[in-house]
Amino acid sequence: MNINEVKELMTQFDGSSLREFSWRTAEGELSFSKNENKVLAAAAESVLPEAKASALAPVSENRTELAVETEQRVEEIATAEGEAVTSPLVGVAYLQPAPGKPEFVTVGDTVKKGQTLLIIEAMKVMNEIPAPKDGVITEIMVNAEDVVEFGQELVRIK
Repeated sequence: MNINEVKELMTQFDGSSLREFSWRTAEGELSFSKNENKVLAAAAESVLPEAKASALAPVSENRTELAVETEQRVEEIATAEGEAVTSPLVGVAYLQPAPGKPEFVTVGDTVKKGQTLLIIEAMKVMNEIPAPKDGVITEIMVNAEDVVEFGQELVRIK
């Protein structure tokens, strides 16, 4: 499996409504999951050695950039910890109070219990999602204007 194939699979998976995806070949296994935003150990083992090798080899610039991005993404996912705040409803997530305004929270921000983390719009009603406890934002698992499902993880607070 080459890095371009992995990149294509990641792109298609991100754009799909699938929550989990696994693919097995003679070379190894690759698994993606949107449920807990984790890369399975088998996927990390099969993707990272190739990514490291491609970063060291004199290959095209795009391939090297993708290898570095893959390593950084795996490191970010592995280091994210804390309690997940889940969506209480289906709707569209907004990370800012209005266009052009700063985001409610960013990774590394300290939040207080009850502080607004983001807004979910459902049926033209803007529903503020409050922090369930005091802590630090370790991960934001949705993008602006993503459609979110009931129970989907939105933010992690440590």
